[in-house]
Amino acid sequence: MNLIHLNTTIYDQLLLEEQLLREDNRNFCLINSGSTPAIVMGISGKADALVHLDQLPNSVPILRRFSGGGTVIVDENTVFVTFICNKIDHEFPAYPEPILRWAESVLAPATTGLKLRENDFVIGEKKCGGNALYIKKDRWLVHTSFLWDYDPARMNLLKHPAKTPKYREGRSHEEFVCSLSDHLADRATWIDGLKKSLASQLGAHELSVEELPIKMSHYGTSVVAPFESPSLEV
Repeated sequence: MNLIHLNTTIYDQLLLEEQLLREDNRNFCLINSGSTPAIVMGISGKADALVHLDQLPNSVPILRRFSGGGTVIVDENTVFVTFICNKIDHEFPAYPEPILRWAESVLAPATTGLKLRENDFVIGEKKCGGNALYIKKDRWLVHTSFLWDYDPARMNLLKHPAKTPKYREGRSHEEFVCSLSDHLADRATWIDGLKKSLASQLGAHELSVEELPIKMSHYGTSVVAPFESPSLEV
């Protein structure tokens, strides 16, 4: 497992993920903790159905990622963890639930109280991380957006989705989600613990971005609004 720690926008992260998924044959874990604010929809997401567009600041772009799943708002307090793996390197079938169960088994040792609930990561009865997957012929990807903390005003830019997990039980955003900062002492310490856990469990070794053959090609990830693309610097 190759580990890469980024400090970049979610847009650049998604471009890099898709390149590594499609053009590389190694296993990767990406950790990113440096995004500027953005709303990220799944590949089939419709902005007017998911976002209060009349309240959206011009500084917050809406992105459509290449994978499925729900809509999230992210910022500098979001920590992203992505696994990109070859199917052949795992004994479990490459379907959503086994992949998410594997991710839970890898992430939980460094994250006290973390459990998989339906397709989300929770602590107790509240969501702390959302997941989205992409499965192709020989490889799969799962990316998680962890809420280290969040801004309620930004969270309320998202409409209540038509389809929600059963365990949400109609709760508002603020009643449904929690911050990891409420349960863990320090973000840097937690990320360092994740790295050590990945090294212990998966033999992960850290690479720098400069060691990757990056082209930042465009595949499925796109900017919905505003139409000025963010920087492509990693």
